[in-house]
Amino acid sequence: MKIQHPLLVRAVGVTGAWTVRRLVGTCPFHFRYADPTLNPEFARRTGQRYIYAFFHEVMLFPAYFWAWPEMQILISDHRDGELITQVVKRLGFGVVRGSTTRGGARALREMTSRVDRGHLCVTPDGPKGPRRHVHQGLAYLASRTGLPIVGVGMAFRDPWRAKSWDRFAVPRPFQPAACVVPEAVHVPADADRETIEACRQEVERRMQSCTLEAEAWVEQL
Repeated sequence: MKIQHPLLVRAVGVTGAWTVRRLVGTCPFHFRYADPTLNPEFARRTGQRYIYAFFHEVMLFPAYFWAWPEMQILISDHRDGELITQVVKRLGFGVVRGSTTRGGARALREMTSRVDRGHLCVTPDGPKGPRRHVHQGLAYLASRTGLPIVGVGMAFRDPWRAKSWDRFAVPRPFQPAACVVPEAVHVPADADRETIEACRQEVERRMQSCTLEAEAWVEQL
């Protein structure tokens, strides 16, 4: 069933934000940074800005822990995008609509215009996958904005999983969550297609490696 009526969409936003705060808020969070200055809380105090990338399936992790107006998140124009937008706006994010497949040029322009407002946030495998794949649009955005890419790995212990392309993760109450953050990837401003692809591959490699590390770590907590 598609939810399209504006009042129902807003109701989903209110209910979804409340649920995220209550459910994800029960989880003890653990972080491991290759460079402590990459912590968004540290960066927001020093004025340094990054593009933070996380896989679509673990969106509830940053949706709770990094829900600040300075975090400008890209939400796709696919049919469920408005529902997600209503939720994350109420959690505190700034929102840009579009993706690498729909509304991409418009979204790129708007994301570029928001560089001075804080960090940019992207799910580089969304909105349709493949799962845990990084699309080239992320590296291109970094080249256009001059912001380094911090591609993180996140995991919940034994989450509920949706039967979707990304196997969307819903944390179980009071179960630990872990985040592993590697060094940032810098994309040259004059990057050609070959350089963009090389940077894309490096971000993907780091994100996949950190995700596996987070999944292993969270089982030990």
